[in-house]
Amino acid sequence: MFQDFEVRTRPGDGIPRLAALRAGMAAAGLDGFLVPRADRFQGEYVAPCDDRLAWLTGFTGSAGFAAVLADRASVFVDGRYRVQVKAQVALSVYTPVDWPEVKLADWLRESLPEGGRVGFDPWLHTIEEVAALRKGLHGSGVELIGTGNLVDAIWTDRPKPPAGAIEVFPDALAGRSGAEKRKDCAAALAKAGQAAAVLTLPDGINWLLNIRGRDIPRNPVVQAMAILHVDGGVDLFLAPGRMDADLAAHLGAEVRVAAPETMETALTGLGGPVRLDPASAPQALADLLAAAGIGVSHDRDPTILPKACKTASEIAATRAAHLRDGAAMVRFLSWLDAEAPKGGLTEIDVVRRLEGFRRDTNALRDISFDTICGAGPNGAIVHYRVSEETNRPVRPGEVLLVDSGGQYEDGTTDITRTIAVGDVPQEAREAFTQVLQGVIAIHRARFPKGVAGAHLDALARAPLWAAGRDFDHGTGHGVGVYLSVHEGPQRISRVSTLALEPGMILSNEPGYYREGAFGIRIENLIVVTEAPALPGGDAHRAQLGFETLTWVPIDRRMVVAERLSPAERDWLDAYHAEVLARIGPLVEGAVRDWLEAACAPL
Repeated sequence: MFQDFEVRTRPGDGIPRLAALRAGMAAAGLDGFLVPRADRFQGEYVAPCDDRLAWLTGFTGSAGFAAVLADRASVFVDGRYRVQVKAQVALSVYTPVDWPEVKLADWLRESLPEGGRVGFDPWLHTIEEVAALRKGLHGSGVELIGTGNLVDAIWTDRPKPPAGAIEVFPDALAGRSGAEKRKDCAAALAKAGQAAAVLTLPDGINWLLNIRGRDIPRNPVVQAMAILHVDGGVDLFLAPGRMDADLAAHLGAEVRVAAPETMETALTGLGGPVRLDPASAPQALADLLAAAGIGVSHDRDPTILPKACKTASEIAATRAAHLRDGAAMVRFLSWLDAEAPKGGLTEIDVVRRLEGFRRDTNALRDISFDTICGAGPNGAIVHYRVSEETNRPVRPGEVLLVDSGGQYEDGTTDITRTIAVGDVPQEAREAFTQVLQGVIAIHRARFPKGVAGAHLDALARAPLWAAGRDFDHGTGHGVGVYLSVHEGPQRISRVSTLALEPGMILSNEPGYYREGAFGIRIENLIVVTEAPALPGGDAHRAQLGFETLTWVPIDRRMVVAERLSPAERDWLDAYHAEVLARIGPLVEGAVRDWLEAACAPL
C-alpha cells in the first residue's frame, strides 16, 4: 500500500528532545529558537528529513510552528489542528496556542518582557515572515538572530534527503512545452526589467520544465531550486546522478543542471535586479544577494499564476482522471454500504479497501494524501490520520467521514464524502444539510471577473452561520494537475484576495465538526469557467462560474430534504442524474444497481 498506519510520533519523545534543544540554545547564547513546519522549499508537505516540527514536538499537522524558550515552549496551530495537537504533544512541556489569533510577535513580547535573542534558520522562514515578525517585535528589545539549525544539530538519526527518480511529464497532457513556458515566464521578467528570478517552489519548477518526481510522499515533485534568466535559460540545481539521457534530452541545452552547493556562487554572479517572491523565498536568499550587492525586486514567482490557470489539455486530462476516480469511488461506496452496517469494519479496513479500488484502475501513481477516515468522534479531527493505535470500529448509528484522493498521470483528485452507517443522529443530518447547502451555493455561483475567493467564501458558510455554526478551515484550496493536491495561490477563503481566473481548479469543501461526536464534510473539485451571458444582464460585464469535475453520489440518507429550497433540491437531483449518466457506463452489476439507487431523485 501507499498508506501505512504506523505511529510516527509519540508525545513522550518530545520531552528529552526539547531538553537537548534548550541545551543547544544555551550554548549558542540564545533565549529562544523557532521551529517551523516548513522546509527550505516552503512546501506544505515535507520530506522525512525535513519534518523537524514533528520530530521535536510530536505534532504531525501540515501547518504550524513551535517557539521554544528556556522556560516555556508552545506549538502554534490553526483551527484545523486544535483537537489533534492536544493528542500528539506532551502537554506537560508544550502548550498549544491558537494561531493566527495569537500572533508570534505578541507571544514573544509577553514571554520575553526584558528582551532576548531568538534564533531562527533563515532557510526555513520566508522573507515576508521575517519582515512581519521583525515589525511586530520593533521596540520590544527582542532580537531575531539568523543561525544554523539547532534541531539538525541534535537530530542524530535524521533520514537522508530524497533522491527519487525523475520522469518526463508529456507535453500532450501539459498542453504546452517547457520551452514555451520558459519563454513566457522570461517575457514577464523582461517586462518588469528584471535579469533573473530565483525559483524556490518545487511544484512551480516541475510545472515549468514538464517534469515530475517522487521526492515527497503523495506529491509527484522533484525537490529543486532554479534560476530563470531573462533569456529563457534555466539553471536547475539537482544532486549529482539524478540526470539521465532521456531527461537531458527533454530539458534541452537551455536548461543547465548543476549541483545544489553551486547555487550560492551562481546567485552572487547574477546581474540585477533579481526577482524574489517574498511570500515563498527563504530569507537566506535575500541575505545572500544583499551581501553580494545585487539588487532585488520583490515580486510574485513568475510560475505561480500560469500554473494555476490550467490549459485546455490539462482540464481535459483532469476530467478523464475524475471519471476514472469516480468509478473507483462508486465501487468503494457500494462495498461500504454493504459491509459497514454489519459492524465488522475498522477505519484501517476502510482505508485499505478504498486504496484497493483505486489501484484496480491500473493507473494510480500514488494517493494524493493520506486518506482521512474518521468514524464517529474521529471525524471531528479535520486532518485525522488513522494509526494502529487510534484505529476505531465503524459502528452502526455513527457518521463516517472519508476524505481521499488519487495521483494519476492525467490528474490529481480530492473528494470527501460523509456517510451514514445505519440510522445516525438527527443533529448530524441537520448539520450535513447545512453543509450541503453551502456546497450547492458555491457550485451555482456566478460572479463578475475580478471577484476573489474571499468574496465567495461566505456563500458556503451562510447556512451554517444561520444556525450559529461555522468551520475553521477555508472553503476551498487550489489543486494541481499531477502535482500538489494543495496548490496556491487560488483559494476560496476569507483571507484570499486573489481574483479567480478561468482554468483555476479548486476544491469546494465546507464542513462542520462537533468535537467528541462527529465530523461532516462534503467535497467536490470544480474549475473556473467563463459563464455565458444572461438575457437582461450587463453585456459589458463578463462573468465566471464553475464546472464540476467530481461525479460521485452524495449520501441522500444524510439530507433533511424539507430543509432544502426547490432550487437546491433541483441542483442535487440534477447532479445525481449527471453522476449516473457519466459513471453508470463505467460500472456494472450490483455496483450499477447501487449507483442507480444512490442517484434517485430526493
